[in-house]
Amino acid sequence: MDNELFEKAPIPRAYMTLAIPVVLSMMVTLVYNTVDTYFIAHTGNTDMVAGVSIATPVFTVMIALGDIFGLGGSSVISRLYGKGRFDDGRRLSVFCFWGAVLTGIIVIILGLTFHDPILTMLGADDSTWRYASQFYSLIILGSPFIIVSMTPSNLLRTEGFAGPSAVGSVAGTAINICLNPLFIHVFGWGAAGSAGATVIANICTDLYFVWFLLKRSRNLSIDPRLMLRSGHLDISRQEASGIFAIGIPASVTNLMQSLGIVMVNLFLLPYGNDAVAAMGIALKIVMIAVMILVAFAFGGQPLIGYNYGAGNMSRLKALLKFAYSFLGMLALVMTAVLIACARPLMGFFSTDTGMLRVQLLSTVCVSVVLVTTCTFQSAGKALGALLLSVSRQGVMLAITLFAGSGLAGYHGVIAAQAFADLLTAVLAVVLAVILLPELRGRKAESRKIALVDE
Repeated sequence: MDNELFEKAPIPRAYMTLAIPVVLSMMVTLVYNTVDTYFIAHTGNTDMVAGVSIATPVFTVMIALGDIFGLGGSSVISRLYGKGRFDDGRRLSVFCFWGAVLTGIIVIILGLTFHDPILTMLGADDSTWRYASQFYSLIILGSPFIIVSMTPSNLLRTEGFAGPSAVGSVAGTAINICLNPLFIHVFGWGAAGSAGATVIANICTDLYFVWFLLKRSRNLSIDPRLMLRSGHLDISRQEASGIFAIGIPASVTNLMQSLGIVMVNLFLLPYGNDAVAAMGIALKIVMIAVMILVAFAFGGQPLIGYNYGAGNMSRLKALLKFAYSFLGMLALVMTAVLIACARPLMGFFSTDTGMLRVQLLSTVCVSVVLVTTCTFQSAGKALGALLLSVSRQGVMLAITLFAGSGLAGYHGVIAAQAFADLLTAVLAVVLAVILLPELRGRKAESRKIALVDE
């Protein structure tokens, strides 16, 4: 493990060393999402496109389940490393890996058992059922590989292996991009081909991560014997709760993104399908900026967790000052660029450029929310992480949608997300003051900070 990087390296260099690979991985994923949509749409079969779209939320749920062990585990383990408890970190990394495997097996059982009811709930009908079922069934069968891939990719960064973590994710995405046209168009497998390419890509990613954990990692493992003592699971209730208390809010954040889009669409429906379509395009463009901010914010998570666990408050304060400043400036730059390019960006799909500009006004607020959420997760502040996870595209958005639509109609709905971002940023600042007293000057003893809020 590169202790020099975590403890002594200049903060900008240390932060960027861990964050840049995450950003690159995120950008490749964004490219894949665009290419995947293109390959499906290029078949000219609108029922297939709709069927895959209907079943895609199942894949999102798997990513969210993987985050429970990936982000929850990395939060606890990075703090353990800061305290010098490397053996405990290794033991918990085994728990996270096999916990993800077990979760995937449970998803297979439940997903196949409730195949028809789930597809009906997702909206599959006679015209889309065949394609939705093909995509859904293969994704469900591959769920252990998809869920597991999210665990090592996050845990490796706690040991400073941000580069190898990104290599695994990028390689998997590249394989997916290569297999998609082969399976969909050459072999003619359609929706099943898209799902099959995704599963195979995740299998390849898992194999790379397993090899790296076995051959290169000194403080992480997948050996199940490390978490057993006299035939019993050697994981305390506090350790497990520490992982779940952070991992579950992290997974909720992913689910809230889908919920937020659904809520906005429902409020826009009275104003016509054109409004819904325009907002869909605007949100996709905004999502590019948000995902870049997410990658930079959470790329530094192991660094924050390590120094919090070590009780090095002076370095932690400097880290957070850099993170807030850098992400705030980045948000401003991206906002200016995207607003300036609003007409050509939206012009391909819609003439409503004002919709995009309004969505971009609160990007700086989003950066504040993301850094604060990352800090809460890194420090084991489960309550703060949960409250922010359900706020921006959940509770706060619901409040601003109801209020905005009632007070200003269409324009109120359009501005709802921006106001929700502002309110969530204010909440983030208030929660940080309350839940992180160490940053206000109260001394914390090194290596005695709890794994999770008592």
